[in-house]
Amino acid sequence: MNSIIAVIFDYDDTIVPDSTTQLLEYYNIDSKRFWETDFKSLLYQGYNPTNAYLKLILDNVGSGKPFNALTNRKLREFGAKVQKTQYPGLHDLVRDLKKTVQSHKDIDIEFYIISTGLEEIILGNEFIKKHFSGVYGCQLAADDDYSQLKYIKKCITFTEKTRYLFEINKGITPQESSGDPFAVNRDINNEDRRIPFKNMIYIGDGLTDIPCFSLINLNRGVSYGILDMSKTPSAKINTFKQLLKTKRVLGTYAPKYGKSDDLGGLIRLTVQSRCSDIVIERAKS
Repeated sequence: MNSIIAVIFDYDDTIVPDSTTQLLEYYNIDSKRFWETDFKSLLYQGYNPTNAYLKLILDNVGSGKPFNALTNRKLREFGAKVQKTQYPGLHDLVRDLKKTVQSHKDIDIEFYIISTGLEEIILGNEFIKKHFSGVYGCQLAADDDYSQLKYIKKCITFTEKTRYLFEINKGITPQESSGDPFAVNRDINNEDRRIPFKNMIYIGDGLTDIPCFSLINLNRGVSYGILDMSKTPSAKINTFKQLLKTKRVLGTYAPKYGKSDDLGGLIRLTVQSRCSDIVIERAKS
């Protein structure tokens, strides 16, 4: 049986600049008011942050409203535009990591995205559709495939992200999960789980990723935080300082994935190191 390494990314501010903000600005919605006034107002009323932004999006859908008759098809088309803002080096990273594992017998690598952003926007990225084994994001729905969006179909909260880590761990595919939301509760022995947590590398940009950082760290996986000091509010910087103190992330880096970039180089080294550990573990068993 092949050993599998999973590299798992957040999407917004990890692979691309925040895609929801890009969507708002594309439709001439004041993103500053959306996040700093309308969004915060709902938080004060007790809304979960993910539910709050999804509600605000739907509030702006309809005749005479900024999004007009927004559909999932339009979200995918917009996602293709967002792909052009992708941070540098991701294509080369995926290629290099595949080559690394191919040099070892019976080791594979897979790539995933777990995001609180809109799944349809992420799936508009053709590179991700082709090279990633699973994408988990929030979903909006309509009465049929051609109608404007009206409902919140799937909402991924901060801790909900860890559910999908367990699905990856247990070998439950996105298709299985969609048809059976309780599949994640299957009792599977640790030795029978498809991808051990120690074979996981998680990359995320902060507050929504803290539960994933903690779960991965607790189970001997590796997490890297995304932090662009030139664009990051001081509150988020302070949060990351606490994550570093508690060792929930190994470090914080700019979202650059080239071989000569700090983060890109470390991810490559981490995968190579994990391959070597797997070979040693096999020799010992």
